[in-house]
Amino acid sequence: MEKKPKILVVGSFVMDQIATTEVVPREGQTVMGKAFHKAPGGKGANQAVQAARLGADVTMIGKLGRDANGEEMIRVCKDAGINVSHVLYDEEKASGCALIILQEKPNEPTQNRILVIPGTNMTIEASEVAFLKDDISDYDMLILQNEIPMEINVQVAKYAYEKGVPVMLNSAPSAPLPEELYRYLTYISPNETEIEDMTGVHIPHVGKEVDRNEARRAAEILFAKGVKNVLITLGSAGALLLNEQGEFYSPCATNVKVADPTAAGDSFVGAFCTGVCRGWDTEAILRFANHTAGITVSKMGAMPSLPTLDMVEQELKKRGF
Repeated sequence: MEKKPKILVVGSFVMDQIATTEVVPREGQTVMGKAFHKAPGGKGANQAVQAARLGADVTMIGKLGRDANGEEMIRVCKDAGINVSHVLYDEEKASGCALIILQEKPNEPTQNRILVIPGTNMTIEASEVAFLKDDISDYDMLILQNEIPMEINVQVAKYAYEKGVPVMLNSAPSAPLPEELYRYLTYISPNETEIEDMTGVHIPHVGKEVDRNEARRAAEILFAKGVKNVLITLGSAGALLLNEQGEFYSPCATNVKVADPTAAGDSFVGAFCTGVCRGWDTEAILRFANHTAGITVSKMGAMPSLPTLDMVEQELKKRGF
């Protein structure tokens, strides 16, 4: 029997509050929306839930408030089989939340606008994760994002680097990264906007045609800082992995009706890391991650849309893989 990958996610919990509208209001304008619902999310928790639903043995560390949103988010993580014994609590601040506006126009792709209120996510302290200096070696991979204090990312990434544990940073939302952090990273996964913010290099793409020269130029800047692998997500153009061995491109899943693009990147990262930890070849990992994300965008909400391994396998078989 194949051993389950052991993945540690240190990151955010965010309760998404989602409004669907055909018209986004201008300043001073009131419009009538189409629907509203809440769904648990947060980049860290989304990636943890996705990896767990794909069969990984996942431990999640983040910080919640003593409130109803926190209770709901921890419940969903437990239901996914995640180890939440190290989740932290703030007795005063509220759990993180987000306001998401989904713009749905007839015959046009759904667009999202997201405002995150970090709440307890930004109150994690160095002393609260210091135990990982010894425990980090128990894991096959560490996953980080930019929705918790940057000094915590640096601290935990250093622990992992020193013990030879691969580190994935999903560098979203876009933020300046300490130079020290780059050299601890085995993988960095920005989208096209985030990598342009980091390197100043714009990567043009039309359909599935990506400017590989510009992508390589951006990646070389990150290689020089110490990153080993650069994984660029390009929306409808798919994803590109660059490293010393070469370039590996995978188009996104085709003929997918987008209901809600929220958590597409998180789904991709969770699936990619699970595939890496299982030792699959690069092309299979990228295809698996793209089709996992394709299922995610076809459904509403962040965590509720994250598929199980059976769902992804069925989708791949249906498409002839």
